[in-house]
Amino acid sequence: MGWVMLGLLALASGLLLWRLRVAPALWSLVGAAMMLGAIGYSVQGRPSLPGVSAEGQRERRTIDPSLKELRQAMFGRFNFEESYFIASDALLSSGAVAPAAQVMLGGVQKAPQSAALWTWLGMMLVEKDGGTLSPAAKLAFEQGMRLAPEHPGPAFFYGLAQARTNDFARTRELWMRALALTPKDVSYRQDIAVRLVLVDRLLALQARERAAGIAQPQPE
Repeated sequence: MGWVMLGLLALASGLLLWRLRVAPALWSLVGAAMMLGAIGYSVQGRPSLPGVSAEGQRERRTIDPSLKELRQAMFGRFNFEESYFIASDALLSSGAVAPAAQVMLGGVQKAPQSAALWTWLGMMLVEKDGGTLSPAAKLAFEQGMRLAPEHPGPAFFYGLAQARTNDFARTRELWMRALALTPKDVSYRQDIAVRLVLVDRLLALQARERAAGIAQPQPE
Protein backbone atom coordinates (compact mmCIF):
# COMPACT_ATOMS: atom_id res chain seq x y z
CA MET A 1 0.00 0.00 0.00
CA GLY A 2 2.86 2.37 0.83
CA TRP A 3 4.40 1.93 -2.62
CA VAL A 4 1.02 2.65 -4.28
CA MET A 5 0.77 5.89 -2.33
CA LEU A 6 4.33 6.74 -3.33
CA GLY A 7 3.46 6.23 -6.99
CA LEU A 8 0.39 8.45 -6.71
CA LEU A 9 2.46 11.08 -4.95
CA ALA A 10 5.06 10.98 -7.74
CA LEU A 11 2.34 11.39 -10.37
CA ALA A 12 0.76 14.30 -8.51
CA SER A 13 4.17 15.95 -8.09
CA GLY A 14 4.88 15.65 -11.80
CA LEU A 15 1.56 17.27 -12.69
CA LEU A 16 2.18 20.05 -10.21
CA LEU A 17 5.64 20.75 -11.63
CA TRP A 18 4.14 20.88 -15.13
CA ARG A 19 1.33 23.22 -14.10
CA LEU A 20 3.79 25.52 -12.32
CA ARG A 21 6.02 25.53 -15.42
CA VAL A 22 9.07 24.46 -13.46
CA ALA A 23 12.13 24.10 -15.67
CA PRO A 24 12.61 20.45 -16.74
CA ALA A 25 16.24 20.64 -15.60
CA LEU A 26 15.00 20.80 -12.02
CA TRP A 27 12.70 17.81 -12.30
CA SER A 28 15.58 15.37 -11.76
CA LEU A 29 16.38 16.96 -8.40
CA VAL A 30 12.78 16.49 -7.26
CA GLY A 31 12.81 12.90 -8.48
CA ALA A 32 16.09 12.21 -6.69
CA ALA A 33 14.70 13.58 -3.46
CA MET A 34 11.63 11.35 -3.72
CA MET A 35 13.75 8.32 -4.55
CA LEU A 36 15.98 9.07 -1.56
CA GLY A 37 12.96 9.04 0.71
CA ALA A 38 11.62 5.85 -0.84
CA ILE A 39 14.88 3.96 -0.46
CA GLY A 40 15.32 5.20 3.09
CA TYR A 41 11.80 3.98 3.89
CA SER A 42 12.48 0.56 2.38
CA VAL A 43 15.68 0.21 4.39
CA GLN A 44 14.53 1.40 7.77
CA GLY A 45 10.79 1.93 7.59
CA ARG A 46 8.46 0.02 9.88
CA PRO A 47 5.00 0.10 8.28
CA SER A 48 3.54 -2.06 11.04
CA LEU A 49 4.31 0.59 13.64
CA PRO A 50 0.98 2.10 14.71
CA GLY A 51 0.35 5.81 14.94
CA VAL A 52 0.85 7.59 18.23
CA SER A 53 -2.06 9.53 19.64
CA ALA A 54 -1.64 12.99 21.08
CA GLU A 55 -2.62 11.67 24.47
CA GLY A 56 -0.05 10.41 26.93
CA GLN A 57 -0.64 6.74 26.23
CA ARG A 58 2.13 4.20 25.96
CA GLU A 59 3.33 3.77 22.42
CA ARG A 60 2.66 0.33 21.05
CA ARG A 61 5.44 -0.97 18.83
CA THR A 62 5.97 -4.14 16.88
CA ILE A 63 8.95 -5.80 15.28
CA ASP A 64 8.41 -6.15 11.55
CA PRO A 65 7.40 -9.76 10.75
CA SER A 66 10.13 -10.05 8.12
CA LEU A 67 12.73 -9.18 10.75
CA LYS A 68 11.27 -11.81 13.09
CA GLU A 69 11.64 -14.35 10.30
CA LEU A 70 15.24 -13.26 9.74
CA ARG A 71 15.94 -13.50 13.45
CA GLN A 72 14.56 -17.03 13.56
CA ALA A 73 16.47 -18.04 10.43
CA MET A 74 19.71 -16.64 11.82
CA PHE A 75 19.45 -17.61 15.48
CA GLY A 76 17.10 -20.58 15.30
CA ARG A 77 13.71 -21.26 16.84
CA PHE A 78 12.33 -23.46 19.62
CA ASN A 79 15.48 -22.84 21.64
CA PHE A 80 16.47 -21.12 24.87
CA GLU A 81 16.93 -17.71 23.24
CA GLU A 82 13.57 -17.81 21.46
CA SER A 83 11.68 -17.70 24.77
CA TYR A 84 13.33 -14.36 25.57
CA PHE A 85 12.65 -13.05 22.07
CA ILE A 86 8.95 -13.89 22.36
CA ALA A 87 8.68 -12.28 25.79
CA SER A 88 10.38 -9.06 24.67
CA ASP A 89 8.27 -8.91 21.49
CA ALA A 90 5.08 -9.22 23.55
CA LEU A 91 6.12 -6.47 25.94
CA LEU A 92 7.16 -4.20 23.08
CA SER A 93 3.82 -4.64 21.32
CA SER A 94 1.99 -3.71 24.55
CA GLY A 95 3.98 -0.49 24.86
CA ALA A 96 6.19 -1.71 27.70
CA VAL A 97 9.42 -0.76 25.94
CA ALA A 98 11.71 -0.51 28.98
CA PRO A 99 10.52 -3.88 30.38
CA ALA A 100 11.17 -5.42 26.94
CA ALA A 101 14.79 -4.31 27.21
CA GLN A 102 14.88 -5.52 30.82
CA VAL A 103 13.79 -8.99 29.73
CA MET A 104 16.72 -9.18 27.32
CA LEU A 105 19.07 -7.91 30.00
CA GLY A 106 17.87 -10.78 32.18
CA GLY A 107 18.57 -13.11 29.27
CA VAL A 108 22.21 -12.09 28.90
CA GLN A 109 22.65 -12.36 32.66
CA LYS A 110 21.29 -15.90 32.47
CA ALA A 111 23.33 -16.83 29.40
CA PRO A 112 26.23 -14.36 29.05
CA GLN A 113 27.82 -16.37 26.22
CA SER A 114 24.78 -16.10 23.93
CA ALA A 115 25.54 -13.85 20.97
CA ALA A 116 21.87 -13.95 19.96
CA LEU A 117 20.68 -12.57 23.31
CA TRP A 118 23.31 -9.82 23.33
CA THR A 119 22.32 -8.84 19.79
CA TRP A 120 18.63 -8.59 20.61
CA LEU A 121 19.42 -6.72 23.81
CA GLY A 122 21.02 -4.14 21.53
CA MET A 123 17.86 -3.98 19.43
CA MET A 124 15.64 -3.52 22.48
CA LEU A 125 17.90 -0.80 23.87
CA VAL A 126 17.59 1.04 20.55
CA GLU A 127 13.80 0.78 20.86
CA LYS A 128 13.90 1.97 24.47
CA ASP A 129 16.01 4.97 23.53
CA GLY A 130 13.68 6.05 20.73
CA GLY A 131 15.78 4.87 17.81
CA THR A 132 19.11 6.24 19.04
CA LEU A 133 22.18 4.08 19.38
CA SER A 134 23.34 4.56 22.96
CA PRO A 135 26.73 3.40 24.29
CA ALA A 136 24.92 0.54 26.07
CA ALA A 137 23.32 -0.59 22.80
CA LYS A 138 26.65 -0.40 20.98
CA LEU A 139 28.26 -2.46 23.74
CA ALA A 140 25.55 -5.11 23.42
CA PHE A 141 25.96 -5.42 19.64
CA GLU A 142 29.75 -5.48 19.86
CA GLN A 143 29.60 -8.16 22.54
CA GLY A 144 27.41 -10.23 20.24
CA MET A 145 29.95 -9.86 17.45
CA ARG A 146 32.80 -10.80 19.79
CA LEU A 147 31.03 -13.93 21.00
CA ALA A 148 30.17 -15.08 17.45
CA PRO A 149 32.68 -13.50 15.07
CA GLU A 150 31.78 -15.93 12.28
CA HIS A 151 28.00 -15.50 12.59
CA PRO A 152 26.22 -12.96 10.34
CA GLY A 153 23.40 -12.21 12.80
CA PRO A 154 25.08 -9.74 15.17
CA ALA A 155 26.60 -7.74 12.30
CA PHE A 156 23.32 -7.64 10.39
CA PHE A 157 21.21 -6.34 13.26
CA TYR A 158 23.93 -3.92 14.33
CA GLY A 159 23.81 -2.57 10.78
CA LEU A 160 20.03 -2.26 10.99
CA ALA A 161 20.38 -0.21 14.18
CA GLN A 162 22.91 2.03 12.41
CA ALA A 163 20.45 2.51 9.54
CA ARG A 164 17.83 3.78 11.97
CA THR A 165 20.29 6.47 13.05
CA ASN A 166 20.93 7.32 9.36
CA ASP A 167 24.56 6.20 9.49
CA PHE A 168 24.29 4.35 6.19
CA ALA A 169 28.04 4.16 5.61
CA ARG A 170 28.42 2.14 8.81
CA THR A 171 25.34 0.13 7.88
CA ARG A 172 26.95 -0.83 4.59
CA GLU A 173 30.15 -1.87 6.33
CA LEU A 174 28.30 -4.12 8.76
CA TRP A 175 26.00 -5.63 6.13
CA MET A 176 28.96 -6.37 3.88
CA ARG A 177 30.45 -8.27 6.79
CA ALA A 178 27.18 -10.10 7.42
CA LEU A 179 26.90 -11.07 3.75
CA ALA A 180 30.48 -12.31 3.67
CA LEU A 181 29.77 -14.51 6.70
CA THR A 182 26.58 -15.96 5.23
CA PRO A 183 26.94 -19.25 3.32
CA LYS A 184 25.71 -19.12 -0.26
CA ASP A 185 23.09 -21.82 0.28
CA VAL A 186 21.46 -20.17 3.32
CA SER A 187 17.87 -18.96 2.82
CA TYR A 188 18.36 -15.46 4.21
CA ARG A 189 21.42 -14.55 2.14
CA GLN A 190 19.19 -12.90 -0.48
CA ASP A 191 17.50 -10.78 2.20
CA ILE A 192 20.84 -9.34 3.26
CA ALA A 193 21.96 -8.83 -0.33
CA VAL A 194 18.80 -6.91 -1.28
CA ARG A 195 19.12 -4.59 1.71
CA LEU A 196 22.77 -4.01 0.85
CA VAL A 197 21.84 -3.00 -2.71
CA LEU A 198 19.30 -0.52 -1.35
CA VAL A 199 21.90 1.02 0.95
CA ASP A 200 24.35 1.32 -1.95
CA ARG A 201 21.71 3.17 -3.98
CA LEU A 202 20.90 5.42 -1.06
CA LEU A 203 24.56 6.31 -0.54
CA ALA A 204 24.94 7.00 -4.27
CA LEU A 205 21.94 9.33 -4.22
CA GLN A 206 23.28 11.15 -1.18
CA ALA A 207 26.65 11.59 -2.91
CA ARG A 208 24.97 13.00 -6.03
CA GLU A 209 22.88 15.40 -3.95
CA ARG A 210 25.98 16.64 -2.15
CA ALA A 211 27.76 17.10 -5.48
CA ALA A 212 24.77 18.99 -6.91
CA GLY A 213 24.72 21.26 -3.89
CA ILE A 214 28.40 22.06 -4.25
CA ALA A 215 27.99 22.73 -7.98
CA GLN A 216 25.21 25.28 -7.49
CA PRO A 217 26.41 28.89 -7.61
CA GLN A 218 26.48 30.58 -4.23
CA PRO A 219 24.54 33.86 -3.78
CA GLU A 220 26.71 36.96 -3.68
